[in-house]
Amino acid sequence: MEAKKIWFDTNFIYVETKERTIGKMPLSWFPRLQNASVADLQKFELWADGSWIHWENLGEDLSVDGFFTFKKANVQP
Repeated sequence: MEAKKIWFDTNFIYVETKERTIGKMPLSWFPRLQNASVADLQKFELWADGSWIHWENLGEDLSVDGFFTFKKANVQP
């Protein structure tokens, strides 16, 4: 999948693909993103023809496919 648009609100990161499918994941799953400033969140690059979202300044990478296939597991301590 290739990302066309990335945006954020206070709780989620959203991706729209070139096929116009929209996925979202909670920022709380990614502490580096959750704790980042709005300016830092907006400093992303799309890699591999839009298949990956990369934040050089935050040391974070997300797969666009992950927005549509990944569900965070409930792990008991």
